[in-house]
Amino acid sequence: MVWDAWGIPAGHKPLSAQVRNLLAQVFGISGDPLARRDEGDVPLRASALRQDARAGLSAVVGAAHVSVDHDDRLRHAGGKSTPDLLRRRAQGPQDAPDAVVFPADHEQVLAVLAYCAENAVAVVPFGGGTSVVGGVEPLRGRFATVIALDLRRLDTVTGIDPISGTAVLGAGLTGPRAEELLAAHGLSLGHFPQSFQFASIGGFAATRSSGQASAGYGRFDDMVQRLRVATPSGTMDMGRAPASAAGPDLRELFVGSEGTLGVITEVTVRVHPVPETTAYQAWSFPDFATGAAALRAVVQAGAAPTVLRLSDEAETGVNLARAGDIGGAAVTGCLAVTTFEGSAAHVAARSAEAYDLLAAAGGKALGETPAREWEHGRFAAPYMRDALLDLGVLCETLETATNWSNLSELKAKVTAALTDSLTAQGTPALVMCHISHSYPTGASLYFTVIAKQLDDPIAQWHRAKNAVGDAIVASGGTITHHHAVGADHRPWMSAEIGELGVRVLRAVKAELDPTGILNPGKLVP
Repeated sequence: MVWDAWGIPAGHKPLSAQVRNLLAQVFGISGDPLARRDEGDVPLRASALRQDARAGLSAVVGAAHVSVDHDDRLRHAGGKSTPDLLRRRAQGPQDAPDAVVFPADHEQVLAVLAYCAENAVAVVPFGGGTSVVGGVEPLRGRFATVIALDLRRLDTVTGIDPISGTAVLGAGLTGPRAEELLAAHGLSLGHFPQSFQFASIGGFAATRSSGQASAGYGRFDDMVQRLRVATPSGTMDMGRAPASAAGPDLRELFVGSEGTLGVITEVTVRVHPVPETTAYQAWSFPDFATGAAALRAVVQAGAAPTVLRLSDEAETGVNLARAGDIGGAAVTGCLAVTTFEGSAAHVAARSAEAYDLLAAAGGKALGETPAREWEHGRFAAPYMRDALLDLGVLCETLETATNWSNLSELKAKVTAALTDSLTAQGTPALVMCHISHSYPTGASLYFTVIAKQLDDPIAQWHRAKNAVGDAIVASGGTITHHHAVGADHRPWMSAEIGELGVRVLRAVKAELDPTGILNPGKLVP
């Protein structure tokens, strides 16, 4: 990916004249792009990696796989949140890891961790680098030196069991490469988060990722059967069977551990045959509450589509509607998108059941075109964020989840916290929301907020983020549904899991990572 934005250069396109005019009217934005620097012109803090440490790491992975190169360090200097990118674009020296190390396999990861533990070198595991919560920021904590441990060389499929429907995937495989290798066997993982094109299998597991097809295939943690993890204290192999009563499930310690307890090197996952067919259907609902009730009816009836999404009025109007028209179908209120995958017979039966439930709940069928258009552009939203940043517009996302009975109140409290904080700082805000992940007992809420950048946009967003984090906790939501904790959500972890829970987490870390080298400043309060 490019160093100071999302994705690849080909994905970046200028905003339309219509959008630029709208920004000028609402936020007083001139529409003139802000200056951007060339990669080679960005100063980095001098590497603190000692020559003896470089030699020690080279002895493990080979000298060619220990880099202090400017571009390698810069590209591992953080993730892809809006504050990450604003820091990348700021003037002055950039923080960056002192070196980037590229191990080839589990044994090399284990040896690197052993060396770093013995020599007081902090280690930040790095997959696709798509974290939006500060999860791969090269924080060094109390250590003088920090390295990024890039897992891209762990990129093979080492086993496929078509009878059981499982595959053994290297942690460094990207989403597209995993799908390509599985497709050669007629299989698919079916995990498509917005970060899919760049994120890694290990990252999916380490952050409890949830893909856009979660209604059909579940979250990534639902797909995990076995894990292999390298820790400073040794190797953990977990998951002998699909389910077990052999005590607490230790896989749960590492799925969602964000590289703070160990480095996931191999994941055995549930896979399924490539779908025979896909059906599409879009719906409009008069308001968000009606649409949410309709989604709840479908999920609780066991008739959930593969993809099930609902945009609120603001998101429907701004992001999806084009002059009041989507795909030739008039839309008012809120837009919902459904897709169904599987055999022809299964798709026909399931889509018919969902159709009846959504119609009975107040939905108006819009045909398949809006759903197809959503799928065509579903990975493009982060590029729009970058184009807005270029024009001096603050654009960021956050997410939470709660029970259905609390959904409306939580949405209102989060919206108010964002709006009030940004308005108090001197700029109006546009807050949009959608449901993209639903369960029998509740759903996620995914917010996008847009405002004019002030003189210090990082501080501007931090004030809004603090307000909304407090509002989520006070309103009974989870501080994160699928973005993970990282550094950004760490201040609310005590409220999330309680003081005893914090002590348990610290005790586990002390056993697995006694010197504390793994991903300092993330997850564990």
